[in-house]
Parts: sequence; structure tokens; C-alpha cells
Amino acid sequence: MTDLLVMKFGGTSVGSAERIRAACRICAEESRRRPLVVVVSAMAKVTDLLLETLRRAEAGEEEGVKADLARLEERHVTTCRELLPPETQEPVLAGIRAILGEFQRIAHGVLMLGERPPRSVDEAVATGERLSALLATACLQGMGVPAVAVNGAEVIVTDAVFGNATPLMAPTCEKARGKLRPVLEAGVLPVVTGFNGATADGRPTTLGRGGSDFSASILAAVLDAAELWIWTDVDGIMTADPRLVPDAAVLDEVTYNEAAELAYNGAKVLHPRTLVPLIEKQIPVWSKNSFSPQKPGTKIVSRIGDSGGARAVTSMANVSLISMEPISGVLNGVQVMGRALDALGRANVEVLALSSSSYRQAFCFLVRNPELPAALEALEAALELEFEHGYLRQPEVDENVGLLAVVGEGMRGTPGLAGRIFTAISRERVNIIAIAQGSSELTIAIVVHKQGLEKAVRAVHAECGMGERG
Repeated sequence: MTDLLVMKFGGTSVGSAERIRAACRICAEESRRRPLVVVVSAMAKVTDLLLETLRRAEAGEEEGVKADLARLEERHVTTCRELLPPETQEPVLAGIRAILGEFQRIAHGVLMLGERPPRSVDEAVATGERLSALLATACLQGMGVPAVAVNGAEVIVTDAVFGNATPLMAPTCEKARGKLRPVLEAGVLPVVTGFNGATADGRPTTLGRGGSDFSASILAAVLDAAELWIWTDVDGIMTADPRLVPDAAVLDEVTYNEAAELAYNGAKVLHPRTLVPLIEKQIPVWSKNSFSPQKPGTKIVSRIGDSGGARAVTSMANVSLISMEPISGVLNGVQVMGRALDALGRANVEVLALSSSSYRQAFCFLVRNPELPAALEALEAALELEFEHGYLRQPEVDENVGLLAVVGEGMRGTPGLAGRIFTAISRERVNIIAIAQGSSELTIAIVVHKQGLEKAVRAVHAECGMGERG
């Protein structure tokens, strides 16, 4: 099958009856041109509500669980009634209630146990995607497009790391091709749930942060797609957050590496894991706006022409800096750092930036605030004896910080760029706390005081002329 297109629609792109209808119009138009596979997220905020319901169940809040279940049903039933003509609603309404019935069963099990088993959570939180796929499929059928809803658990095979599973590409290839190619060859459009998969023996899993994008890229890779289009609510990948920088511009093209670095450092683009299955097969990705589908968006490719230095600046405010320092020369600072990083890795804590200096080999690293408790717990467990005997200071945590990252494949060949960036930040009287830069010079990560973060972003964007070039 040639010229296959995979398209993924995010939560805001399917967040209401109006948005589902708009997404389906895009699908209908593209399906007339070439074979198409569609991947959908849950409606905006639904996954958060599902997780909150499970949290209430674990805490024994039975009335809260009932209220949340009623909210879930009301939202999807209302969307169905607004989306579909009356004569086609009943089978879809029955499907909504059946899917929510499965979720209710899991929530009640959690309520009785007083705990949330990871396997049950993974099965439960994919409910939103299943409901989106059901509604989108019905809408497409109403437009005269043959379509079928497909549960991602039927086509994506993963390991058993619940909550953050990794796809097993060989069995996924076999399963996805066996399930989806006959559907495509029959002229039917498969609407696949994003975010979820299953182990080889059928246990439900989810793919973690950015999971729906990841689902789409996995399917694009195993089906040998010509392109992947990711539909969001922004015009593409921008030189900066337009809420902070009024003259931020949409980039026509970025490389896989640039997109991954921007995502890793807080930009609202594809999660870095999303790009991994695509790079080997060189499948281009488009980031497009479903609210303005006529706009071209940003193309993500393996390489582009001379990009001329820094291309974008991004930032994160919801972060904390953890500093660690050996007290005694008995300790090998490198070994302490290695053990600390190993502990964070085993706790699935992402280290956003790492910096080390001084003869004592003190070091600091940046983590997201939601992961801070897990990070501190992991460090305490891994280095318990060193803390207890006074060889190592207790970790110092600074939550009054933000991360600024400057990204561009061409920065390596631009002498003096780092100096200009630091000077631009200092002109705004913003104090630089830590700096991290890899040998590739693809990214310069800078930790500053939180109150100066926005000023620093604007200063760097202007100094590098990003808006002018966009």
C-alpha cells in the first residue's frame, strides 16, 4: 500500500461536537485522496477527570466517584446528541454507556480495595480515547465515509511497564498489519485509540506522556506510512511561546533533533519518544492546526539547509533545582552522581538539565515539580548511608527557578552565540543559576530565577533575531 497517511488529532481537536465534526471533515477530504489511518486522543480534560475519579475511589470518596461518573456520561452523551442526527444516536449512546460501564466497574473495584493497581489504571484511563474513537467513527459514517473504531490494544504490543510502556516493534508490526491492512484494502478508514496498547498476553497498558502522538508514530512506522500529520490547536512549531513573545513566528521546517529538544524542554510539540520510530524510516511529520487547517504548519524532517544558529527558545516554570554536595573527601563525587542518576532513572524521573562544578564535585539537576517527591524519595533510598554518616549534604531544593532552553542545529558553527545569549539575559538583570550544554551544541539549557524567566525568553528571542527570520 503506497502513499499511506497517518493523522492524529489531539484532545482540543476532538474536544467538542464542533471540533469532532471539523476533524472528520479533514479526514473525509484526505480519505478521498489516499489511504488514511486516524488516531484520536480523549476529549480535552477527560483523561484528567478519569484519573481524578480513580484517585477519589482510592480515597474512599464514593459520592465523588458517582459525581465524576455522571460528569463523564453527561459530557459524552451531550456531545453525541449535538454531533449526530437523532436517528443514528441510539447505537452510539449504547456504546458510550457500555464503555463507561467498564470504567465504572474498575472504579468500584478501586473503591473496595482502597488502592489503584497500575494494570487497572492503564485499562481505565484509555476510556477517553475509546469514547473519542466511537464518536469520530459515527460522525465519519454519517458523512458517508466507511469507518471502524479500533482499540489500540489490538494493534500495539508493549512491555509490561504499566503507565509508561515501551512498544515492541516486531510484534506490533505483525499485529498492526494483520489488523489494519485488510481494513484499508477494503476502503474503510480505521479510527484507532491513541495512548494505549497491550502486552503480548493481552494485559492493557498505556504509553505515558505524549502517548497518543507516540501511538500515531508507531503505526506510521510499522505501516510504512508516507507521512504523519499531528493536528493540534497551534499553527505549528514556533520560535517561542506566543503568549510570552508577541512576535514569535512559525518555523517552516525543523529537524527531528530540534523538535525533540524543544519538546523535552517544554515546548508544546511532539514528545521526544514520538519521533524515535520515525527517524530510521525517515518518515516526515507535519505539525498542523485543526482550527486553521488551511495553514501549512511545520514540517519535521531529518535535515534542513543552513539554519544559521539558534532557531527557537522555550521555557518551563514548573520545575525545581536539586543541588547535592559531598561533605567528605572520602566520597568519589562521580560515583555519587552516577548513583543519584541511576536512582532517578529507576524512579522514572526525567532529568531536564544537569550541571557539575568545583573540586568537591557538587552537582545540581532540574526536575519537573510533579516528579519532585519521587526524586527526593529515590535519592534518599539510594544514598541513605552517605546521608546518615554525614558524608553527603541533604539535597537542597530550589523551587523558585525556571528553565530556558535555546535550540538550533546550527549553533555549533556560530562563534560567540553563547556569549550573546548570556549577555542578553544579564542586560535584563536576570541571574543565571546554572548552565548545561551538550557536546553537540544543539541545546543551551539555562536555569534562572523564576521571576526573570519571561524577560529572559524575550531577550534571547530578540537577540537571536528569531521572529525576524520566522
